[in-house]
Amino acid sequence: MKNKWWFHIAFSLTVISALLLGMCLLYLAGFRFHQLPSAFADCIFFLLCIYAGRWLGSQYLKSKLAVFIGYWLVVITLLAVLKWLLVKIVFNHPYAGFPEVVRDTMPFFLVGLVAGILLKLIRASMQKELNDAYLQSQQKTMEFDLLQSQLSPHFLFNTLNNLYGISIEQHERIPPLLLKLSQLLRYSVYGGKKQMVPLAEELDYIKTYIEFEQIRISDRLIMKTNITQVIDPVIQIAPMVLIVFIENAFKHAKNTTAQKIHIAVDLQVTDGFINFSVVNSYQPEEKKDEHSGIGLTNTIKRLNLLYGNNYELQQDSVNDVYRLQLKLKIMK
Repeated sequence: MKNKWWFHIAFSLTVISALLLGMCLLYLAGFRFHQLPSAFADCIFFLLCIYAGRWLGSQYLKSKLAVFIGYWLVVITLLAVLKWLLVKIVFNHPYAGFPEVVRDTMPFFLVGLVAGILLKLIRASMQKELNDAYLQSQQKTMEFDLLQSQLSPHFLFNTLNNLYGISIEQHERIPPLLLKLSQLLRYSVYGGKKQMVPLAEELDYIKTYIEFEQIRISDRLIMKTNITQVIDPVIQIAPMVLIVFIENAFKHAKNTTAQKIHIAVDLQVTDGFINFSVVNSYQPEEKKDEHSGIGLTNTIKRLNLLYGNNYELQQDSVNDVYRLQLKLKIMK
């Protein structure tokens, strides 16, 4: 905020200095001002027109055209009245008529008004480009972190060890597991590179992951899914967001000492929102892994980056049951 005020002060001094320099050059060229204080006041008034134009520019960006035109007419009228009062009262021109003042001076000040609008629009355009560049930069970082977590040695080592154990006693289960694993890794590598993907593709990936875990865990798992069928390709979602919560559910459920583990996944699309929930068996860990929670932390960062205020996340654990609810605004 301090730097912002310094910027406005420097900008105002620059505008006034430029106008005064121009007046001095005109004076040297033979043009004589009747009242120097009045000329200086015109410089201040011109600066006021620029800032009024900046405000109009901000209204143009966020208001409807009819509303903007209304603001434009009000500002023009107020500036004209203010200029007339300045000439008539402050500089003691009792016979200065309103039409004459508007005719002689307002075209010059309209230049300041238009300049202010253009400055605001140019600044807004540059700010949008900077925000887009920042978003892309952060997205690339998040993609790398996401890919790193999906292809982490812990995930691959644990999966391969489980596959080795299954191959000894139940080798017939290996082919479908390898097929599911290859599908998961392929989507992790290629699907995760996009900023948004069709929700239908993400749900196919989630179903593949759940099938993989069902084959791997076998009879110990009691799984309930209620996932709506999404066909519309226009409905988009950030990739690899929901899967992190499902992976987290399987991880914590498998770490419990219970003979049977329970996991329920629900996803519905209603009223312009994706409503997602996961409920799973849960047992607090006495000693947490140093890598525990990294995927969840990165996912929340991605949600903040891509959705801003357009999502709600709630988590709680009661009586050895962990619940997560996520509400995402549909991105099209």
